[in-house]
Amino acid sequence: MIKSGIYVHLPFCRHKCHYCDFYSLAGAEDLIPHFLSALKQDINLSVASVNGWEFDSIYLGGGTPSLISADRLEPLLKQLHSRYSFADEVETTIEVNPGTVDEKQLRNYRAIGINRISIGAQSFLDDNLRFLTRIHDAGESINAVKAARAAGFDDLSCDLIYGLPGQTRAAWKKELQQAVDLAPDHLSCYNLTVEAGTELHDLVQAGKVSQPEDDTNADFFLTTVEYLDRHDYRQYEISNYARPGCESRHNLHYWRIEPYLGFGPSAHSFDGRRRWWNRNRLENYLETIAADTPPVKGLEILTDVELTNERIGFGLRMREGFNLNAIAENHRSLVEKNLAQAQIRFGDKINVEDKRVMLSAEGRLFAEQVAVELMIEG
Repeated sequence: MIKSGIYVHLPFCRHKCHYCDFYSLAGAEDLIPHFLSALKQDINLSVASVNGWEFDSIYLGGGTPSLISADRLEPLLKQLHSRYSFADEVETTIEVNPGTVDEKQLRNYRAIGINRISIGAQSFLDDNLRFLTRIHDAGESINAVKAARAAGFDDLSCDLIYGLPGQTRAAWKKELQQAVDLAPDHLSCYNLTVEAGTELHDLVQAGKVSQPEDDTNADFFLTTVEYLDRHDYRQYEISNYARPGCESRHNLHYWRIEPYLGFGPSAHSFDGRRRWWNRNRLENYLETIAADTPPVKGLEILTDVELTNERIGFGLRMREGFNLNAIAENHRSLVEKNLAQAQIRFGDKINVEDKRVMLSAEGRLFAEQVAVELMIEG
């Protein structure tokens, strides 16, 4: 059986943060019932061939999925389980934002089978949260973690962002200490990225916000790796750290180039060769489904070369790297030739053990550059 995952995009937010480039809508919560009805039809309309697939993860992302109550999400989960073949143990994750949930609501999520929670804390310092235009404060982040534990979640992740203007190494270590003190099972620590089309991008372009130098961000990165490793959080992907056995099963499907299905506006799907994606505006998504038509906006069929390059690119983001034996035989010798040249340039930042190509912690700072060196043309 092919291990696979399902992603469901729930695009509603109370407020659109100025750095966020994910598709979301603020102030449209009145559309949730209509959207959930369309989402049901989206699943019914799917004609993806999933023979031989076994789903072991469901991820409810957004947006702010915690704006939708458990009694509204339960039919969605039941529909997915009735339509697809699932493993005996399924990792079912919901993203929540502090200030949008309480212990009772979290208990209700747990009661419908959601067993993993990802809390979008982003920071434990109020000044940082104000810069990020978050609508919660640090106290609400701490309370959300405690409420999730009290509600019975024993698989809990927190998101944090570093690389903010003016942020110091000491301040970031203080946040890491706060995170470790709360004892989550998983941490996602992201470098603040300025994406085109966001309000933050406009502020940077106008000179109103300055970004840290690359060396500063590199220091934040290595500080994170070293600090969390000392506290038994192993970096298993560039931005993700987990206690043993608590890695995100769902995200590993993406990074290992394994199949997944996506439902909801802007959601992507992949069957091992083809990648397709849904319409990314809610009104277009709803109109297409109302016409009894799958809401697919685009499709690409990956060539063997593109699959090889994706395996390299995603693989080098992970601690486990990628296996040369997983590269198509007709491309392997060229990748090995490129690897030999890259080893001369990057030295011990690249490690090869039993045909598995991995980067050291410092080497992951250069993951994109190394990937480019190893990729093939065709």
